[in-house]
Amino acid sequence: MLNKYPLWKYLLILVIVSAGFLYALPNMYGEDPALQISATRGGDVEISQLEQVKQALEQNQIPFQSIKIENNQIQVRFKDTEDQLEARDVSMQVLGTDFIVALNIMPAQPKWLEDVGGNPMKLGLDLRGGVHFLMEVDMSVALQKKQEEMLADFRAELREQRIRYHRLTEYGNGVKVTFRKEDEMAAALDHLSDTFAELTIDESRSEDNTLLATMSEARVKEVKEYALQQNITIIRNRVNQLGVAEPLVMRQGAERIVVELPGVQDTARAKEILGATATLEFRKVDEDADAASAATGRVPPGSEVFYDRRTGQPVVLKKDVILTGNHITGANSSFDEYQRPQVNIDLDGQGGNKMSHFTKDNIGKPMATLFVEYKATGRKKPDGSLEFEAIKEVINVATIQARLARSFRITGIDSPNEAQNLALLLRAGALIAPIQIVEERTVGPSLGQENIDLGMTAIIWGFCLVLAFMILYYRGFGVVANIALALNLVLIVGVMSLIPGATLTLPGMAGIVLTVGMAVDANVLIFERIREEIIDGRGPQQAIHQGYDSAFSTIADANITTFIAAVILFAVGTGPIKGFAVTLAIGIITSMFTAIVVTRAVVNLAVGGRKVNKLSI
Repeated sequence: MLNKYPLWKYLLILVIVSAGFLYALPNMYGEDPALQISATRGGDVEISQLEQVKQALEQNQIPFQSIKIENNQIQVRFKDTEDQLEARDVSMQVLGTDFIVALNIMPAQPKWLEDVGGNPMKLGLDLRGGVHFLMEVDMSVALQKKQEEMLADFRAELREQRIRYHRLTEYGNGVKVTFRKEDEMAAALDHLSDTFAELTIDESRSEDNTLLATMSEARVKEVKEYALQQNITIIRNRVNQLGVAEPLVMRQGAERIVVELPGVQDTARAKEILGATATLEFRKVDEDADAASAATGRVPPGSEVFYDRRTGQPVVLKKDVILTGNHITGANSSFDEYQRPQVNIDLDGQGGNKMSHFTKDNIGKPMATLFVEYKATGRKKPDGSLEFEAIKEVINVATIQARLARSFRITGIDSPNEAQNLALLLRAGALIAPIQIVEERTVGPSLGQENIDLGMTAIIWGFCLVLAFMILYYRGFGVVANIALALNLVLIVGVMSLIPGATLTLPGMAGIVLTVGMAVDANVLIFERIREEIIDGRGPQQAIHQGYDSAFSTIADANITTFIAAVILFAVGTGPIKGFAVTLAIGIITSMFTAIVVTRAVVNLAVGGRKVNKLSI
């Protein structure tokens, strides 16, 4: 019996191994400290800004490797972090507050490798350094907003159908509508039941001529899920505005969000942008109300009193909200004709229609812009949820001069910096519910590098000890196993570099060390079975054949059960646990390939196809 592979098998193995080497290669080139410069208003970066930065760096004698515009950003590479930090300060002075100058790390692989999709592995927070936030969403505010929306919708529908009602108030997870006459209630029940099919609308058993509209448990759950998912999306948008490379934004449980910002060390700026819950409300000013009387508590029905941010004077506004920040699709800061800061607003189609309808009928009347921000009080409610305080201030009261549409501007902002921050928040989106940072960790770059060094030391020592054992114990076949082990490491790195979103963490490096030990388990089983076959009197070629075939089922069973464990860890784990599970799962797959397929191919090339009397095992 002669052990041979057909030619196509050798070629297939060669292609897979070559691909592994190709995609693992970018990790050999390292990374360069860099600056990533983008426009705060979402505008284009031009050659003139690139020349400004370049001249400033040259004048200050700050060496840089390259400077170019890519993906509408100026990217400047440096040799060390000292030059990078000095260049950031100089660039911020030259460009001013109209641009975001973010510290970054960029791969240094050649252009041809990048063209074929070759990129280095993404490093986790514990290896690169940066900031970790755990945020908790206040779901009670999300439900409250939904209830306010229901009130406004019910009021608008009843008025449009000209159905008179006595009182419309909040009730549990819904609203309560009281009528003076039974026929009015019946008409409202028919119309509202058809219009709001997702709500449960019934007559009240304890009150006459009263309808109760409530959200079902499924609907409440849906509102909470939407709030969490929308907050995740908005936080991702805000992270993009910060200019952070390779951020991680993911949910944890039913009400929490994990945010990891590799490379970020300015936690104050990150917290300010990520945690802020800013939006706008446009409301009609109650011209008939006496602001001074309203400030003492005598507020007319259907109105509320707020205070002007700049003057501190009371302003009485109608409770009905014309438009909220949810309809804002674009916002950027600029200056008006008197060089005062302003924010230019763009609305979606629905928001544009609402604004158009309102301003058409109210030309010459005042409209107020209300700034709404939720801030954590540090206290908790009786149910254990976080307590937030809603801060609402009037930032602008303007007379409607003409019919507005999808684009307009708001003024009355104190400083350009405030205008830019407000524009950034509105452009990224208003959080559906406020969030509070309940956990914060900062990992320094030096600690990240130390983790990398320690992890690499563990991998090298583990690898070398396994190599020595296999050569001493299995002689020539040990060399074959060592070749497969080295290829296994290359394939793990190649696959990790190739998979989008795969991130190497410190526990992930522990997974690689574990894989190094596990990878030779399959070869030990195969080699021991070959030894047994030789002791039983079979020839070398038959012993090799029986050794590989007989040991395969045992190897497969052991690796499949470990792979299942890795999948479960990935599914239920978070952060570091996922990093460990990813490298373990990839290592199991690649080790099966190298330990069984590659080693047999090498053995077949070395001793297969010819007569041998003795094996070096």
